[in-house]
Amino acid sequence: MNDGHATALMEGILLVDKPQGRTSFSLIRSLRKLTGIRKIGHAGTLDPFATGVMVMLIGRGYTRLSDKLLLQNKEYLGEVSLGVSTDTYDCDGTVVARSKKIPSLEQIEKALEYFQGEIEQIPPMYSAKKVNGKKLYELARKGEEIERAPAIVKVETTLLSSEYPHLLIKIACSKGTYIRSIAHELGQRLGCGAHLSQLKRTYSGQFSIEECLDGNLLDDPAFDITPHLIAHENYLST
Repeated sequence: MNDGHATALMEGILLVDKPQGRTSFSLIRSLRKLTGIRKIGHAGTLDPFATGVMVMLIGRGYTRLSDKLLLQNKEYLGEVSLGVSTDTYDCDGTVVARSKKIPSLEQIEKALEYFQGEIEQIPPMYSAKKVNGKKLYELARKGEEIERAPAIVKVETTLLSSEYPHLLIKIACSKGTYIRSIAHELGQRLGCGAHLSQLKRTYSGQFSIEECLDGNLLDDPAFDITPHLIAHENYLST
């Protein structure tokens, strides 16, 4: 356990590129071991298959920033795989449908026009969103599906490349947007089905992927995070 002075030096905002296959909470566990600090949070989770910007908040003063940072916009690069639908809308799910239909580039561009500006989005059953006090994914794992109220989100979607069956899209979006739901609905609009096969968060608020350190470094007990911490006053001054 660190002494009080050392602990204070290890408090702050830490920008981490979450490795693929790791849970968001595993980064918290690693940071607790490195710092001896129990009060650690983040400004937005990522699914295990996803990578990219995780804004880690270390220390009581910084975890209080969580609600404020969660409200900020985010940006993602996503790979959408056409012709295969899964129950979770992503690559970690079970395949529920396949299609041999190959949409044209013109059809894809037309379908993507929907995902611009304010849109309604229904939270997927495989999500941590709570309805009547129960997380949706817990119900989904029991084979249950319940009605979910749509939410209004704001998105700006750009097609970067198209090489069947893969589309690479960039999405800038507001809080609470489910990128895998966009992939799923895009597949429905194209009539071929689709799922999100890769996802990287490139921005979380003002923080970019270029500023992040490799999350695997947190597993090294000798790794010093202090040079990478962003101080509270520096953040507030931006």
